[in-house]
Amino acid sequence: MDITRKSIRKVLNQKIHHLNDIIADMDALLTSMETEFYRVCIFGSARIKPDSELYQQAYNLAAELSKRGVDIVTGGGPGLMEAANKASKDVGQKGRSIGLPIELPFEPDVNSHLDVKLHHRRFSSRLDEFMRISHAVIVTPGGIGTVLELFYTWQLMQVNHINPRPIILMGDMWDDLLDWMKEWPLAEHLMSEKDFDHIMVCRTVEDVVAILEPKIEEFRVNAPKPNSHID
Repeated sequence: MDITRKSIRKVLNQKIHHLNDIIADMDALLTSMETEFYRVCIFGSARIKPDSELYQQAYNLAAELSKRGVDIVTGGGPGLMEAANKASKDVGQKGRSIGLPIELPFEPDVNSHLDVKLHHRRFSSRLDEFMRISHAVIVTPGGIGTVLELFYTWQLMQVNHINPRPIILMGDMWDDLLDWMKEWPLAEHLMSEKDFDHIMVCRTVEDVVAILEPKIEEFRVNAPKPNSHID
């Protein structure tokens, strides 16, 4: 009986590893095909209300990017995600409003401002999708989920598992976190000084646009123009 279980477990593990390899190959292929639209992923809290200054800032940020024909990608939920998607729809330019909602018992509905919805059941697949379809990442204020998204992006950049892209931290709440990273992990030689080269902190929408605008133009000049596969 034990031998049978071990044999089954071995076969299952082999199939799982094989499936993971297939998924990685498919991700790489799809990424190489999706080169028509510049996409900015905006992470942020689902708990921020529409009357908040942070909500308005996220709205203004997405609006300015949408005016430049940029696709806005969020988790598709309420709060700052809704602000960004709403701005994308309100501006009505070439950029699309994309949401990657996930099934959560306390967040049952996606926001109503999405052109494209790609549902996920697991955080892991959702995070990989964010990375696959985005060319830049903006992290607005948020809690555990937002911090998870920041560190996932940062770590993939550190180990060269994703193409280089701007990672922009928006607002004042990140200063203490970065100070802690330098005071402890960096000081204890658990990371490198160059890891901080991936991170930029911006205080205003104008600062973010100033960073991304030349990258958007460079992308449009250099990228081939096949049809997008985000439908």
